[in-house]
Amino acid sequence: MTAACETNQVKMAFEAESVRLPIADIQPLRIVTPSMKASRKYNQISVSIGEVGLVEPPVVARDRGSKGKYLLLDGHLRIEILKDLGEVDVLCLISTDDEAFTYNKRISRLAIFQEHKMIVKAIERGVSEQRLAKALDVDIPSLRAKARLLVGICPEVADLLKDKHISLHAVTMLKRMVPLRQIEAAELMIAMNKFTGNYARSLLAATPRTQLTEPEKVRQVKGLTEKQVALMQRESANLDRQFKLIEKSYGTDHLDLVLVNGYIAKLLANAKVVRFLAQHYADILVEFQKLVEAKPGSA
Repeated sequence: MTAACETNQVKMAFEAESVRLPIADIQPLRIVTPSMKASRKYNQISVSIGEVGLVEPPVVARDRGSKGKYLLLDGHLRIEILKDLGEVDVLCLISTDDEAFTYNKRISRLAIFQEHKMIVKAIERGVSEQRLAKALDVDIPSLRAKARLLVGICPEVADLLKDKHISLHAVTMLKRMVPLRQIEAAELMIAMNKFTGNYARSLLAATPRTQLTEPEKVRQVKGLTEKQVALMQRESANLDRQFKLIEKSYGTDHLDLVLVNGYIAKLLANAKVVRFLAQHYADILVEFQKLVEAKPGSA
């Protein structure tokens, strides 16, 4: 019975103790491009680390081919920022299985709904607005708007868009719609892969007054006549019907794409393959990463 219990024990995903490692001994498995370093999110993470320190340790695995070396599984931006700050070592979590992670993780961008939860949780724990605003590189009014993000948004839409990088302005446009129309608009945004404020505004303009939260208010749509707005409403309804028809016909091609994507993802989940590509064919590795990051079927 003891042997059976030992056999059924769950293997720990990480070593019991975190370890401080020299950054020079950590091999990145994804290229941090100049455009990534110039992004606002990179700057936000950098400011956050400078203000409150490194909250989430990078995840590494021991390099089976080089003693004393490690493969960086998660935390490429954090490591790059620490290098920029002149740090020479970092506290890391060590994964017990380098095959358990996909090395082409997406850029560490925080979706706005996830950011909202983080802000609310931080405020509940007593972190001041001033400190939070500085860490996130935003002003106080923007911080408060993000804290109130879900006010007026129905739970179904929050769930649909929880991992999407939708703009704050787009969320504001959705709040002007009744819940059922919010859901329809969110589904259209996902289908079109468009989460900008302008696209949300166009969906709002195509929304019948009966589906607005404040129908008594006259909406002034700059540059559009009432006739054009009515046409947009009809086109929006027609587009919704077309999407439903397409969903029934594209199954085979979509399945092929998922299978190809899955095969490439499996390749990139192999430490030896990723290490070889990173060292000899970095450009091909980048393209493979882009393919897997597209995640067909996630929409």
